[in-house]
Amino acid sequence: MMSRMLGTGQGLAHVMAEARASYAFVERNFNLVKRYFNWEVVFLFYNIINTLTIGLIGVGQDERTVLYLVIGALLWGYLSVIFFEVSQSISWERWEGTIEYTFMAPVRRLTHLLGMCLFAIAYGVIRTAIVLVAVVLFFDLSLKGANLFGALLMLLVSSVSFIGLGLVTAVLPLMSPERGSQGAHIVQGIILLVSGVYYDISVLPAWLRPLAYISPATYTLEGARLALLDGVGTLALWPYVLKVLVIGVVSIPLGLAIFSWGERHAMRTGKLKRSG
Repeated sequence: MMSRMLGTGQGLAHVMAEARASYAFVERNFNLVKRYFNWEVVFLFYNIINTLTIGLIGVGQDERTVLYLVIGALLWGYLSVIFFEVSQSISWERWEGTIEYTFMAPVRRLTHLLGMCLFAIAYGVIRTAIVLVAVVLFFDLSLKGANLFGALLMLLVSSVSFIGLGLVTAVLPLMSPERGSQGAHIVQGIILLVSGVYYDISVLPAWLRPLAYISPATYTLEGARLALLDGVGTLALWPYVLKVLVIGVVSIPLGLAIFSWGERHAMRTGKLKRSG
């Protein structure tokens, strides 16, 4: 009994130590946000203006069209922040000159990446909340009858799948210091194109439509719009939730495996410190 209690205590202490290490990466990244705060204000301002501009396209038609566009802009703003922060985590390390220190630190890679993902979610929520306030003040929109909880649920589960996609593309800067970051932007652009952010995927060319069916953003947007525009109940949204979760369950282990392989390759070939 005593040995079991000691083992449980040691296990709990280990978990707490890993949690503190993950939080250290969250805190470090928020410190980077403070350091480049002027640029953060610029990017946030552009994000707000972009969302309002997209919403204005629907003005003069009907309120549903405005909501349709604004929901797409808000959700894509959140999802793209998560994808960008995770996929560009290595580029940030290289830019700051800390990549070798981070990879040589006595910290599990899973702990490191978990911290980066937690920061991405927190940062994405804060930015999206600020943009949402601006949208509410700018447009006279009514969400009467909307299923806000269902939309929030779609947003949360989509975070998991986009973290997985971000991990898959985070290996690109490791593989190619010169062109990896650009490759991540290309992947992000393809997801934007095929996921029906501002239009229904039925308008896509037939040869592009299969990509829409494997993008988690497609199901996130469809589920969130059903919840907010039509007030569809949370239980009816479960098919969309499950599809997004399945993509996350597949992409996160795949992303971790690919990243581990990329890390070993970069260390073996001396690509960590290279900046192009």
